[in-house]
Amino acid sequence: MIKTSDELALMRVSGRLLARVFEMLDGLSLAGMSTLAVNDLVERYITHDLAARPASKGQYGFAYVLNSSINQVVCHGVPSADDMIRDGDIVNLDITLEKNGFIADSSKTYMVGEVSPAARKIVRVAQTAMWKGIAQVRPGARLGDIGAAIERHAKAHGCSVVRDYCGHGIGREMHEEPNILHFGRPGTGPALREGMTFTIEPMINAGTHRVSTAEDGWTVVTNDGKLSAQFEHTVAVTAKGVEVLTLRKGEKAG
Repeated sequence: MIKTSDELALMRVSGRLLARVFEMLDGLSLAGMSTLAVNDLVERYITHDLAARPASKGQYGFAYVLNSSINQVVCHGVPSADDMIRDGDIVNLDITLEKNGFIADSSKTYMVGEVSPAARKIVRVAQTAMWKGIAQVRPGARLGDIGAAIERHAKAHGCSVVRDYCGHGIGREMHEEPNILHFGRPGTGPALREGMTFTIEPMINAGTHRVSTAEDGWTVVTNDGKLSAQFEHTVAVTAKGVEVLTLRKGEKAG
């Protein structure tokens, strides 16, 4: 689980490149695009412009470079030419990138055009919940501190935390130890150590935390049909606290 200084340097490269993918997407108008068109655009950008590899493609048999999860889709949405992004939607784009043998993982929920107050709220709560979790990261902190901070923020705003999926260690492999739960009790779980790298990626639902997987075996939706939003960063535990490896230009914590 512990990365050397040389390995962390390589992970920073992957993280910066992945941040550039989201910076490119930030400049797009997603309304009117199919999720497959977004997928293809991101694949070209990663492979051609960044000379990197989309790490999700082929992972566990998945055929695409990103997950596109719209409105009540919690995660693992499959890009399709038939799924159009429309004004008023919220859409999470979850993207991975590998460079020099190391993988970075990040996601962002985009508000497309004029969204409803409920949609704006769930996006804001999910984003802040992620940062509440990141703020707990430092040597000696416990994994439970991360989940507790996320869950406390979500519940304070009348939202729930999806329990079926979690963050994870990351490095040469997409999924490494430890698992990062987004709920829990402070002061519990293994202690964080300098050199650990992992994702924090809470999925926050407007209603129940319960979810179901569609017949395609990938797409996860809320059981009550209410909105869901997610944000994710890859982070490293440093001597002074935390470094967000996938931080984008102009992005601020909180």
